[in-house]
Amino acid sequence: MATINIRVDETVKQQATALFEDLGLDMSTALNLFLRQAIQYGGIPFEIRKPRWVVASDEELIAKLREAEEHKEGGATGVDAFEFMAEQRKKYEKLSR
Repeated sequence: MATINIRVDETVKQQATALFEDLGLDMSTALNLFLRQAIQYGGIPFEIRKPRWVVASDEELIAKLREAEEHKEGGATGVDAFEFMAEQRKKYEKLSR
């Protein structure tokens, strides 16, 4: 057995550890699964692409939501941005439990 040392953001490590524990895995087992899947797949076993919409902070997200609201108030049709985000937050919270 070989050892690999990696550096990772503390928050990412905590979130991943919690997720893997929910799945009944430890970090070592999860990373071994990833490596084995990469070998079997012949590359990264999922799509890697640049996100179409990224926000750097909560403030930027709120600004974009306000911009969408103003756009809607100007006659554009669509869903209420704040309601949409509230619904998405509820869905995320249910999934993360």
